[in-house]
Amino acid sequence: MPITTKPRQAPLVPKLPAGATIKLVGLGGVGAIIARFGGLFLASPALDCDARLVLIDGDKYEPGNAGRMFFKTCGNKAAIVRAELLEYLADSRLTILAVESYLTAENMHQLLHDGDVVILAVDNHRTRKLVSDYVSTNLANVCLISAGNDPVGPDGSGRVLRGTYGNCQVYIRRDGREVTPPLTYWHPEIEHPADHAPHEASCAEMAVSTPQILFANLLAASSALNALYRYLCDGPILGEVAFDIIDAVMRPVPLPDRSETSRAQPARRASRRPRT
Repeated sequence: MPITTKPRQAPLVPKLPAGATIKLVGLGGVGAIIARFGGLFLASPALDCDARLVLIDGDKYEPGNAGRMFFKTCGNKAAIVRAELLEYLADSRLTILAVESYLTAENMHQLLHDGDVVILAVDNHRTRKLVSDYVSTNLANVCLISAGNDPVGPDGSGRVLRGTYGNCQVYIRRDGREVTPPLTYWHPEIEHPADHAPHEASCAEMAVSTPQILFANLLAASSALNALYRYLCDGPILGEVAFDIIDAVMRPVPLPDRSETSRAQPARRASRRPRT
């Protein structure tokens, strides 16, 4: 759903409102990339304003993560990424904070506020639904960006995935009105999640590491940062972008007219996973 009045060749100038807050939820394979490059961008003198980057994750870096994540030491992901960013950005106008907890239904009202830009880099649909439902009913102005990619192997339904596909969704509310659909609207797998959020998972589930492809993580992170850039430039608003690193495809996903589909009839919604 591109929404823009600017000529295609017109220069784009990102503008970050003074005091803006970006909340990044999840500092794993996708989120750590977003934090490092997003932090560098947000601290840029070109933006010329004070802003806050809040890193939220209750998980820890462990030696087994080293195959697709950069970190100097083991420990809480949000705290470690904050410490690393401060080495480079301490003299900038960007304030970087770490929340060493998972985002849950209980603490969401304390962490997500009206006017925030929220970037979800989580690996479970349960958290995506929690956040989408919360911001759609509690926040009048918000930009929610959610990006991720498939694991390698069977998913929750038993379907075997090659791990090369991913997508990025953007949900925007302005003055209490939806500009794009919430994450759940065209995705029944998010509306009815079959998985668990990390704070709900058992010890056995937490001990299982789901393999992912580093380069799919990289493109998922890039798609989220691209969405942030479009938003700050007041550029085209794309409700969803899908990609596949093997098929060399990245494209917007057309969003059907919501007036033709009742929100009271979720069974009519088809999966938004496109052919590539």
